[in-house]
Amino acid sequence: MKRYTLRREPAAAATQFRIPYADELNPRQLEAVTALDGPVLVIAGAGSGKTRTLVYRVARLVESGIPPAQILLLTFTRKAAEEMLRRASALVGGSCAQIAGGTFHSFAHRTLRRHGELVGIASSFSILDRGDSEDVIGLVRGELALDRKERRFPRKQTLAEIFSMAVNKGTTVVDLVTAAYPHLVEELPDLLRVYARYTEFKEAKQLLDYDDLLVRLRNALAERTELAARLGREYRYLMVDEYQDTNALQADIVRLLAAPHGNVMVVGDDAQSIYAFRGADFRNILAFPTLFPAARVVTLDQNYRSTPPILDLANEIINRAPHRYTKNLFSERAPGDKPGLVRALTEPEQSRFVAQRILELREEGVPLQDIAVLFRSSFHSFDLELELGRRDIPFVKRGGFRFIETAHVKDVLAHLRVVANPADAVSWNRILLLLDGVGPKKAGDILATLAGPAPWERLAEARARGQSAAALARLADVLADVSRTADPGEQVSRVLAYYEPVLRRVYRDDHPKRTRDLEHFASIACRYRATGQLLADMALEPPTDSVGGILAAGDEDEGLVTLSTIHSAKGLEWHTVFVLWAADGRFPSPYTVGDDADLEEERRLMYVAVTRAKDLLYLTYPIEIWDRGAGVVFGKPSRFIADLDEEILEPIALVDEEP
Repeated sequence: MKRYTLRREPAAAATQFRIPYADELNPRQLEAVTALDGPVLVIAGAGSGKTRTLVYRVARLVESGIPPAQILLLTFTRKAAEEMLRRASALVGGSCAQIAGGTFHSFAHRTLRRHGELVGIASSFSILDRGDSEDVIGLVRGELALDRKERRFPRKQTLAEIFSMAVNKGTTVVDLVTAAYPHLVEELPDLLRVYARYTEFKEAKQLLDYDDLLVRLRNALAERTELAARLGREYRYLMVDEYQDTNALQADIVRLLAAPHGNVMVVGDDAQSIYAFRGADFRNILAFPTLFPAARVVTLDQNYRSTPPILDLANEIINRAPHRYTKNLFSERAPGDKPGLVRALTEPEQSRFVAQRILELREEGVPLQDIAVLFRSSFHSFDLELELGRRDIPFVKRGGFRFIETAHVKDVLAHLRVVANPADAVSWNRILLLLDGVGPKKAGDILATLAGPAPWERLAEARARGQSAAALARLADVLADVSRTADPGEQVSRVLAYYEPVLRRVYRDDHPKRTRDLEHFASIACRYRATGQLLADMALEPPTDSVGGILAAGDEDEGLVTLSTIHSAKGLEWHTVFVLWAADGRFPSPYTVGDDADLEEERRLMYVAVTRAKDLLYLTYPIEIWDRGAGVVFGKPSRFIADLDEEILEPIALVDEEP
């Protein structure tokens, strides 16, 4: 193992420190904490005590005589900054309350309020939160007559997302839409009109949205040397947490703030940069030594979370990345079980294994709240949710929506329900409102004419004109067609063939994502013998709050199993982690395979998933995967783990004992 020789301080200087840093920190952490002047890059591996290092570095600065008010700590959440400063205050006293800590946006806001005259904006400007921004965009959309019902122009929420992402990625609206929203390319001329008018409106009314705060600060620091110099004198020591999650704007702000003195420490892990969809760019952390040639690089690689076998797998996964900082996580914990690669025959068998193993762990004394199932995409857990419900295993789902909460899945289910129960007025109302030219009043009038068996036979005769008449006829045809088969998979297939153009029209902004959910639903339906059972499983215990599952009978104090997207799990840890659907084509997502940058982010996502586990880790996949277009296809392990030695990842084949 590579050893670092620490610079020893003179004995006289050592007596000024009340905190026994060498006793509280490992050698790498101590090196980072005592590196006070000049640029410092801390590569903090998963579970390596990053927050502890930042807290002790703040304490060291204060104990070294740096006035707390000259320290600036930038984080990505206010809670993170407050927690670090609270812990630092516990070490050195209440003086840490004078440290400027907060998010990039809050710092930009304070600076622009104080120095508005230098950047050409009144200090009385108002801030638009995301909801306010969407409302202004909606107003502009209306002004430009782009809100008419006969045209499916993107919603204000989608427009706000596009405009914000373009700013945070440092690109243009045209380039962003072309790359990420190709189905909206034909709307580009009007999208640009809305963007221009939105910008004009904010300027005229002295309004800044969240992105404007960063843009204005970055521009002011770059163009107003007196402001950069003033802030350099005010904040002589700059610290930045989670630097791998910065976007181009934030990296520019860090560089410009540090330029007068060079006293900047950034802490992060390039291997955990997984937020490119928000504009984060992991290249910022790779480029730091280039921007600051004198930078000292300190690597924190002792992991305090996971067992050595789990870390061996994590290291193997990330060491194959072409662009990275070299580090090898190690742990002084006792060896534990090797991670398992669980090969199930089918998705239901995968779900049964996870549910059964959870029950076994519970009997072994592992609390449910210390077990997590992680997945690449929200829809990957749909089948497991049903299985957990059958076994009365309580769970909470984080990230994405629960299966039956998604509007498009509810739409498809409504078509099946009216065939199964023609008197289901709620489902009738839902599918009628999906039709062009049918509003609540017309839907009510039509419903009044449909009493009796096989109402779709009278549906086409319902009083309607124009588009709605043709739409009613098409709906009548598909419901009659669905009623002619009792096979659930075939029924869903026929509904989806009809529903696809409806999906594109009603959910125009994000229909590609919703289509993937429906394809997975179709694969689930194919496993049922009766539509009634499918509908019953979908409808039992509908969610009524943010908890994604219903508490099983028994002691609720034992907690809930966590189901989570990997993005929502970053920074968390559990005794046992299952990584669901670790199959090529699902993880990595098929939509990333053609782009090297996207594929490498998927690798980092797998690394993040693996490093959430403390004691036990299972990666699971089915070998029979149903594809709507190709039927049953052969599944194989994710390319990130496919050829790993069995000493690193132990293969586990399941034997289904159920008849």
